Amino acid sequence: MTAPVLDYARLLDRLQRLGAVGRGPSGGPTRLALTDSDRKGRDLLAGWMREAGLEVRVDRIGNIFGLWPAPGDADPVMIGSHIDTVIDAGIYDGCYGVLAGLAVVEALRAAGAAPARPIAVAAFTNEEGVRFQPDMMGSLVHAGGLELGAALAAVGTDGAVLGEELARIGYAGNLEPGSIRPACYLELHIEQGPVLEAEGLAIGAVDSLQGISWQRVTITGAANHAGTTPITARRDAGLAAARVIAHLRDRVAGANAGTLATVGSLRLEPDAINVIPSRAVFTVDLRDPDEERLQAAEAALADCLETLAAAEGVEVATERLARFSPVRFDPELVRLVAEAAERRGHGWRRITSGAGHDAQMIARIAPSAMIFVPSCGGISHNPAEFTAPEQLAAGAEVLLDVVAGLVGA
Repeated sequence: MTAPVLDYARLLDRLQRLGAVGRGPSGGPTRLALTDSDRKGRDLLAGWMREAGLEVRVDRIGNIFGLWPAPGDADPVMIGSHIDTVIDAGIYDGCYGVLAGLAVVEALRAAGAAPARPIAVAAFTNEEGVRFQPDMMGSLVHAGGLELGAALAAVGTDGAVLGEELARIGYAGNLEPGSIRPACYLELHIEQGPVLEAEGLAIGAVDSLQGISWQRVTITGAANHAGTTPITARRDAGLAAARVIAHLRDRVAGANAGTLATVGSLRLEPDAINVIPSRAVFTVDLRDPDEERLQAAEAALADCLETLAAAEGVEVATERLARFSPVRFDPELVRLVAEAAERRGHGWRRITSGAGHDAQMIARIAPSAMIFVPSCGGISHNPAEFTAPEQLAAGAEVLLDVVAGLVGA
């Protein structure tokens, strides 16, 4: 076997080509899960996997695996991420991890490697959770954290049923989820935050991942005339929602801890300039790397809503959309990432992921870890998302070295 060499030019070209599939209003890729654009992206990826000599397998939740078998019955080293996107995304989020994983396999094959255990390149379904919820659905089903039937019955924001959409785009596979059980899992990803860039470092050895709590809150008041109804006589659902948003910001800003709170979606009804809102529906995203603090934030929100209902004369209902506890990644895999970065001469640090990732779910069933590379300006989920080619190369090098060691190549 010769020393494996990554084809960086091909990796960058594939990132651009996949990034051109599905365009949003501002020009960024928009490949919501199981849409026609997602199908086109999947077809492109599956074609590249076959060109690389991999066996392409698809399970019943639509997860795609490119498998390089090995003699014996050892479980595979799994590497990957996702290729679905948010609306008007960047081209690196998720896609970089899948395509770099494919590049690692191609480099090892071209070098004449004979791995002692299989390698599986994975692209998990519906990681973003924009069209169907919960997010990280494909990896969650794979790990046994969500029953397949419930996932297939999920109804999207457009009224589509997930299982029907899988069949429509041709990715309702016959492989049972979880059949390809990894010996371990590695996910290479852009940081999606500013830390590595600010510190001038090339690699983040991700040792933990924040817990996530998603809720949908519905506040019901009473519609009335904006010009004739005294302030004291109003049951204003819009005002009540605003008070919740202000509470969340004030609480996390004053706590001086790691809690984050975001209201990313807000809808008022009847949505008229001269009518007091009768209904407000909004989402709350709470995150914290510490489980106790996350629970405290959830409790504080519940108390706020109860107090608000009495004070404003409104009714409040909540719906849990997703709840994932913080994750500590496998110390041995984190060590291997750090050592690979050292050998390559890349500056690195241990880091916590603020975003949810498929590694969060696979960590339930196998030792898992992540590798981060810098994000320019900390920007992600945006067409301006950018990581320099040399930084993308550095991350892929570290992934290559760790995988080669794990499979005995």
